[in-house]
Amino acid sequence: MTTTTLAVLVPLLPFLGALAGLLLGRAAPGFVRPLAVLPPLASLVLAVLVAVRQGGGRAVDAATELTPTGSVPIELALHIDGFAALVAVLVALVASCVQIYSTGYLREDPRYPSYAALVSLFTSAMLLVVYTGDLMVLLVGWEVMGICSYFLVGHYWETPEARAASLKAFLVTKLGDVPFLIGLLALAADAGSFRITTVVAGAANGGLDHPTLIALLLLAGVAGKSAQFPLHTWLPDAMAGPTPVSALIHAATMVAAGVYFVARLLPVFAASAAALVVLAAMAAVTMAGSALAALAQDDIKRVLAYSTIGQLGYMTGALAVGDRGAAVFHLLSHGAFKALLFLAAGVIIHAAGTNSLAAMSRMRNLRDRVPDAYWTMTVALLALAAIPPFSGFFSKEAVLGAAEHTATGHTEGVPGAAGWIVLVAGLVTALLTAAYATRLWLLAFRGRGADAPDHGRQPVAMNAVLWVLTVPSIVFGLGYGLLPGWFDGRSLTPTFATSVLGTGAALVGGIVTYGAWRHTTALAARVPLGAVAAHPEGDAGKVEAEAIASHAPAYGGVASADDPADPGRLLLGPLHRHAAAGFRLDALYAVLFVRPVLAAADVVRFLDREVVDTYVRAAGAVPRLLGTAVRRAQTGNVQTYVSVLLAGTVVLAVAALLAATGA
Repeated sequence: MTTTTLAVLVPLLPFLGALAGLLLGRAAPGFVRPLAVLPPLASLVLAVLVAVRQGGGRAVDAATELTPTGSVPIELALHIDGFAALVAVLVALVASCVQIYSTGYLREDPRYPSYAALVSLFTSAMLLVVYTGDLMVLLVGWEVMGICSYFLVGHYWETPEARAASLKAFLVTKLGDVPFLIGLLALAADAGSFRITTVVAGAANGGLDHPTLIALLLLAGVAGKSAQFPLHTWLPDAMAGPTPVSALIHAATMVAAGVYFVARLLPVFAASAAALVVLAAMAAVTMAGSALAALAQDDIKRVLAYSTIGQLGYMTGALAVGDRGAAVFHLLSHGAFKALLFLAAGVIIHAAGTNSLAAMSRMRNLRDRVPDAYWTMTVALLALAAIPPFSGFFSKEAVLGAAEHTATGHTEGVPGAAGWIVLVAGLVTALLTAAYATRLWLLAFRGRGADAPDHGRQPVAMNAVLWVLTVPSIVFGLGYGLLPGWFDGRSLTPTFATSVLGTGAALVGGIVTYGAWRHTTALAARVPLGAVAAHPEGDAGKVEAEAIASHAPAYGGVASADDPADPGRLLLGPLHRHAAAGFRLDALYAVLFVRPVLAAADVVRFLDREVVDTYVRAAGAVPRLLGTAVRRAQTGNVQTYVSVLLAGTVVLAVAALLAATGA
């Protein structure tokens, strides 16, 4: 079987599995789980075979014209280079793990068949984006992922949070997709083709007439899909969906699509120095802002959501300094440990039997109750904090090394300002990342919240998946010496300066957070816990928090009813309130955009009802009045008709006489 045939089957199998799942889910429930698990597993095997055959060498290209358009043709094209081959393996691996995990996590869910089918469709769409060589076909996969995210985030549609989150995710990403589509059309008009290889070659040779405009239009779509500032606000709210969906979206699909797209078309963005500076600034604001927000969140899934936004900022920062190898290296590394983080968080939530235990302020004694999640999440958090020798250290240092290389003027065609922006923001974010990773670990596994009910051991499928993902989270980074051959050939070896600075910043962030936690915990321990035991179990955490909050002066005013022993409050101080609310960007957008649109809608409604409808009603009223008048003249009395006829005759005769006399 040829490599091209294998590559076609990789996205096709999950699509067929999704179609079969939707058709047979209710009629043959016994086939639901095999149809959910086997297609992505088969795609994983085929994706590995494609990667082995491609081997990081010459790209695999194949194309056939889809339909004559009369101008720029649209083709069913494959373009599989080292980037595509490895990213496809990541997508298939995470999707397979999510499907296996979901068989246990959602085993009692009546809507599991539709859920599993949508996850398979989601996977198929992302694999299409990864392998395709045509921009219009890529757009199809791009949009299919958007609609799948709408349904999956809103899986628990009975809750208002899930309904609002799914709608917000759909609208915000569509807001970016409009300029994205315009940018694709403009790009094809300049390059004369939708083929990615043709577009990239034209951009590299200076063949684009409007590189800055095109790059900025495309960046709007990337910002929406990859949750970058200022279109990132949908991602934290998307945590209202099932946790496995969060793992899939954050680790291997949807948000990774924007980064992968820029990596594929990097010469288009590199053709404009202004676009690279904008991309660098967007990455810097995203990195630092999301890390501060993560340090203030109480919900464990929202911490991880903001973490994803920040790590995507590292990837876009690497692209801004012209190193797509470092960007994709971090995308692959992040995909493994972020999927592990979300699925471990799902084990914690599942152990309590309620989604409400995602609040870290209410966690207690979880280390002994979920040992698998404890150890694997510890590994994933170390990778997230970029502590050597875990994978996150090597991939993040590749980004910082690329930024330093550009900042010192060694990257041709990339402004040095972009390198300095990414480097400084990356080091600050390294400190903050270690801080919120340490805080999450302390509050989740060593917290003093209320004991949640114990719902027993988790299904084997859930725990097994955690250990599978732990392996790449530990060892994948060690492949930094082999990956340049799969990418652009640039070295991914950590540099001494950035390694020392980055690791030092991470250690400082972790140690300071641990010290703050020890301080706040010691003060919180002064509250007598006997008073808590006298209250109902469901109110224990609230009563304890309120009791400790009464000692707020001892905390310098940072205590609250959420978790007075939270080190994030002590570290952020007055900034905590704003960071916890995502710096109130949603409120700002409501003032700048939502309210004006609603006001304009009210004006349009008024004009429609009071002006347009008035004319419409008048147009119907006038004939109705005329009809009424004519109807009254039809009395059915012959004498009346004769009298009117004679009267009319007399009137006409008099008029004729007057006319004759006047003449």
